[in-house]
Amino acid sequence: MAAAPASQKTASVEPQGARLANRIVGFARMLRRAGLRIGPAAVMDAVRAVLSVGIEKREDFYWTLHSTMISRREDHAVFDAVFRLYWSRREDRDDADGGGDDEEAEVLREKKRAGDRRAEDALDEERRAIIRKRPEFELDARLSFTAMEVLRGKDFAQMSAAELAEARLAMRDLTLPFHRVATRRFRPDPHGARIDPHAMLRMSLRTSGDLILPKFRSPREIAPPLVALVDISGSMSQYSRVFLHFLHALTEKRRRVHSFTFGTRLTNITRALSRRDPDEAMDEASETVRDWSGGTRIGTALGDFNRLWSRRVLGQGAIVLLITDGLERDHIEVLSREMERLSKSCRRLIWLNPLLGFDGFEPRARGMQAMLPHVDELRAVHSLDALGDLIAALTAPASGGDLARHFRRAHMTSGRNANV
Repeated sequence: MAAAPASQKTASVEPQGARLANRIVGFARMLRRAGLRIGPAAVMDAVRAVLSVGIEKREDFYWTLHSTMISRREDHAVFDAVFRLYWSRREDRDDADGGGDDEEAEVLREKKRAGDRRAEDALDEERRAIIRKRPEFELDARLSFTAMEVLRGKDFAQMSAAELAEARLAMRDLTLPFHRVATRRFRPDPHGARIDPHAMLRMSLRTSGDLILPKFRSPREIAPPLVALVDISGSMSQYSRVFLHFLHALTEKRRRVHSFTFGTRLTNITRALSRRDPDEAMDEASETVRDWSGGTRIGTALGDFNRLWSRRVLGQGAIVLLITDGLERDHIEVLSREMERLSKSCRRLIWLNPLLGFDGFEPRARGMQAMLPHVDELRAVHSLDALGDLIAALTAPASGGDLARHFRRAHMTSGRNANV
């Protein structure tokens, strides 16, 4: 049989290369949906590199795509999860390495790693995008706006898993325009109100003291650190997990945030939440904390914080966010004493109570009544709107104390009536 012409060989090779390139473009699109920054230039480099290296070995194929698309260390986990999901599907395995059913079962049996949730969300988004290409009706933009408005006011405890995922994404868009506070240190300032004698003497050395020019300085301003004490007991677990995502979003914005959790013990999770990838941060925090959804000892935990961490993290005008429902049954005297000490150690103590989202709420529990006299502000933390109000309050001067004073006055009035 005569050999096929060269034109026919070229025609048979080109569709295969074009199909592989389309698969790589789809893979890059899925990486972008998972939150990675993949540009067109990186995709073109990946296609050229794969065509040069080949796809005989899965490992070579993996690292070829990795070297051309990934430039940040924190993106490795997401890339790995998306690669295993995308290139293990039946229609893509034939183009990648021709793996069989045994390899697919091996992938499915693997333990979920950090980044798997984002990869699965990106895959679901890809499927939804395919469905949207064949719309059966015209989508009204007002419906999506109304749905977002409903989501912003919905209680975290009543949200579904998909709604919680949308809420976590919305938290990343929340801005935190912290005001700056003056410190005891000074910085050079030509328009400052204070004379800087040290700078004047240093400048006079250049002329051997013949000429002394005035130099000025002003107080150095810094953004005050934020310290969060999060209750992770059984009654608070649904809210505390969402609030940890909020703290991670604040940490991503280069804010000085010190995060602690407490149930039956106090745990410092600041280092865990400092990871850029949210999935890795939550996984490490879960491994660090040993008392999730257990009991609660608020007074004991605050005592440990005041004794071990107060002097380390409550400097420079720190603001303390205490998120708890205040349902302390034992050691009320200890709780009152430690709350007073905490209030005197920080510039501002804000109590975030998700129970404020319920109509007709009144702090009748003994623990709540012991905490009220020592807080500067009392705010709700049950929804996205409540978190937005909190961010606005952190920028402005203390304004949420009216609610705390109202409950304190109501408690004092009820006590006087009881005595009468």
